[in-house]
Amino acid sequence: MRKNFLFALSTLIGTIVGAGVFGIPYVINRSGIIPGFFYFFILGGAVLLIHLFFGEIVLRTKEKQRLIGYSQRYLGKWGKILITIAVILGVAGALLAYLILAGDFLEILFSPYTNLTSFYFSLIFGVVLSCFIFRGIKLIAPTELFTNFLFFSVIAIIFSLCLPRINFSNLPLFNLPDIFLPYGVILFSLIGWSAISEITEILKTAEEKKSLKKILILGTIIATVFYILFSLGIIGITGGKTSTDVLSGLIPFLGGKIIFFGALAGLITLADSFLILGLYLRNTFIYDLKISKNLACLTACGIPLILFLIGFRSFIGTIGFVGTVLGVIEGVIIILIFKKAKTMNDRQPEYSLKIPSALLYFLIAIFIFGAISQVFNF
Repeated sequence: MRKNFLFALSTLIGTIVGAGVFGIPYVINRSGIIPGFFYFFILGGAVLLIHLFFGEIVLRTKEKQRLIGYSQRYLGKWGKILITIAVILGVAGALLAYLILAGDFLEILFSPYTNLTSFYFSLIFGVVLSCFIFRGIKLIAPTELFTNFLFFSVIAIIFSLCLPRINFSNLPLFNLPDIFLPYGVILFSLIGWSAISEITEILKTAEEKKSLKKILILGTIIATVFYILFSLGIIGITGGKTSTDVLSGLIPFLGGKIIFFGALAGLITLADSFLILGLYLRNTFIYDLKISKNLACLTACGIPLILFLIGFRSFIGTIGFVGTVLGVIEGVIIILIFKKAKTMNDRQPEYSLKIPSALLYFLIAIFIFGAISQVFNF
């Protein structure tokens, strides 16, 4: 049980902690640490509850499904339509974000050797990875495990180097004009419910499945605390020079060599994530929307590239938008499914939450008002 527990926990943490970690320090520096901590407290609690809701939904359903399947089962055709829209927007937006950030990292890596800008590096990254998606090639599981280990190791090294250099006077407390900026970015960075169905498959026995609740709580809290500490460490060094990709702003303080390895580890992780999401979007078009394979590949790879070419090149703006869309559509849909599953389930779950209706409506209000705030922010 211990082995599967740790594997499931690492899967959840690895899903939550990703490219978003590079955007959080910038938005917290812009808004101030007081609004930043407030968002982590409110959104961290909201996402934790959504994770627990989705975990119970999975445990209440005999058939193995994903969010689109649960939406159709419990909410009908309209639920499937909304979730499909959210999946397409969310995945395409995430691919665009990876495209933008990969260009920045490639520029860091190759700036001593070429004058190419991040714009051209992003295009190269997108075209090369799209070839793999067209051929249906993805990294094998041991390689994914290695990339996750490499990513976390380098982030931990960067954080440890930041600690002795922190200057608390660099930490801004409050900045009213940018108070809404962190919402979408932090929400994007905390979401990990896409991994919950996979986690329940890792937990084989009924006894192991009883630990799902503990895994979801621990994984969400660990990721949230990690984000907070990492952001404080980065902002404490770079202050007003905190960059949107974190790494370029650290070069004057930590030197080019450590940042080179940070960019390399980040790039490998981005490539892994780009392949996984690109193939997921391609398969969504093929199996859920019944589009031909070639057109599905062309659409999945073409959407982020076209968006990038026509001018959507803000990493912070992109993950902020994606986080908002996923929160307001997927988050609300999961809450509605959770209510329905309480009475329509075909399996006795290993844990059952007793949640007052007022709290469910409060969570829905958080996502909706957050989405409205992002409209004003954008």
